[in-house]
Amino acid sequence: MSDVTGRLPDERPEGPVDAIDDVVQPEEGGLRGLKALTAEEFSARDAVGGVRGVVESVAPGLLFVIVYLATGQELKPALIAAAGAAVLAVLARLVQGTPVTQAFSGLLGVGIGVVWAWRTGDASDYFAYGLWVNGVYLVGTLVSVLVGWPLVGLVMGLFAKGGPLSGGSWSAAVAWRGDPALRRRYALATWPWVAMFAVRLAVQVPLYYSDDIGWLGTAKLAMGLPLTALALWISWMLVRGSRPAPA
Repeated sequence: MSDVTGRLPDERPEGPVDAIDDVVQPEEGGLRGLKALTAEEFSARDAVGGVRGVVESVAPGLLFVIVYLATGQELKPALIAAAGAAVLAVLARLVQGTPVTQAFSGLLGVGIGVVWAWRTGDASDYFAYGLWVNGVYLVGTLVSVLVGWPLVGLVMGLFAKGGPLSGGSWSAAVAWRGDPALRRRYALATWPWVAMFAVRLAVQVPLYYSDDIGWLGTAKLAMGLPLTALALWISWMLVRGSRPAPA
């Protein structure tokens, strides 16, 4: 089952798009994914990839559910429709010469879901990959807080001046660990991500086993990009104005 995730983050194109691993800057001009936490002003639209990114993320899953229900629960037409939407998104970007990162991430997730469901013959398995992705992200974000290396702190350090992504060092990226107050702030800002992945799984796993494709697909879409944008905004509110301590 796919979150939608998810992609830390489903939820996100159909695959590991979700906002966690996608920190590139979209062509719309804003900061996307967790990199949006470093912005002076928060834009939910830019954070989830802009209008085009939303369409690319939502279209495959939405078409899958619509075609599946409209054809009397015929699996193959639904899978073809979902795959076609993902491929079209990549081709459109290639033709226009725009970055394909988000579209390709979505294609990868959709492709895994399509193959999985095609082989098992179970429509619910189109969403299985996303659920696994959310499970991995849930464990990862939770462990990062418990061991004192919260995900949000790592992101803030990576994009800080003097950090590795600005030509600096890794020691500068984790200098915030020497500031107890800043470490607590980053840990607190990571909890919304833990909660998001936990809520997705709590709602979608029972629907997966109930084989109710309509409700499962609806839950996936509703808890995908909207929850990702909310988690980003809450984290941004908690960390805005913070700066890693000097190395």
